[in-house]
Amino acid sequence: MSSTRVAAVDCGTNSIRLLVADVAPDGTLVELDRRMEIVRLGQGVDRTGELAPEALERTLAATREYAKVAGDLGATKVRFVATSATRDARNRDVFVAGVRAALGVEPEVVSGQEEALLSFRGATSGAASAHPGPYLVVDLGGGSTELVLGTSSPEAALSTDVGSVRLTERHLHSDPPTAAEVAAARADVDAALDAAAPVVPWGRTATLVGLAGSVTSVTAHALGLPTYQRDRVNGTVLTVSDTLAACDDLLSRTRAQRLDLGFMHPGRADVIGAGALVWARVVERVRDDVAAAGGALTHVVTSESDILDGIALSLA
Repeated sequence: MSSTRVAAVDCGTNSIRLLVADVAPDGTLVELDRRMEIVRLGQGVDRTGELAPEALERTLAATREYAKVAGDLGATKVRFVATSATRDARNRDVFVAGVRAALGVEPEVVSGQEEALLSFRGATSGAASAHPGPYLVVDLGGGSTELVLGTSSPEAALSTDVGSVRLTERHLHSDPPTAAEVAAARADVDAALDAAAPVVPWGRTATLVGLAGSVTSVTAHALGLPTYQRDRVNGTVLTVSDTLAACDDLLSRTRAQRLDLGFMHPGRADVIGAGALVWARVVERVRDDVAAAGGALTHVVTSESDILDGIALSLA
């Protein structure tokens, strides 16, 4: 059987991304176009419960651009998935109507559970597959963080309401964040992980896999990259200590100092501190629980294959 040309759109709290690819029946994916824009759809949603008009316009403008790219490349199947910010917004119907008009398909405002499953499928189709399971796949987004444990398929999953944009808006107002702000943000993360631990038994983890912009930025920093290089970041294996050091450094920097890093996207500089904090706490908690179970977690894996790839694979 021949491949299917698909277009997958992942619309999160901070960014919107497009993948156009040929997907074979056996799950082989050949990428034709992959792009990302920071639109901050979730601007203020944690406080107001609504999508801001200017955030809607930024996101719908990107959607119209993506519709043209997908059409020009001849995609025959299109799936638009919206996640945390849209789930939380009272006025999401305005967004849904705008996407429908721009792209010609009904956007899916997926549950946190579905988001987690798509992330796991994408991650385990890529760099993670070179390592042993069980995998703990962590998709660290702007509004939520998904944790999925499994080997060939997900066995336990949970979506938590901690993410880089949400925590920044809620707690990290100073530049750089004060010790009190960091402590308050860390308490939110720890409370979320405390609630997740009985649901997702990450003490069984053999390979910890991190996804999405906060994790890839931490990885680029740990590698000392002068510019963002996707091929260098994808599949990188870092020691736990190097990961935590990179997280701590990013959190302590001012926004201007973060922007001085050649790999840093300007739209991520204000929220990467919170993202690094979340990633550090996840890594520490998983390391400690694996050790308590008699194992050892010494390294973490970064994957550029993520929910976007999972969405594309779901269309084959």
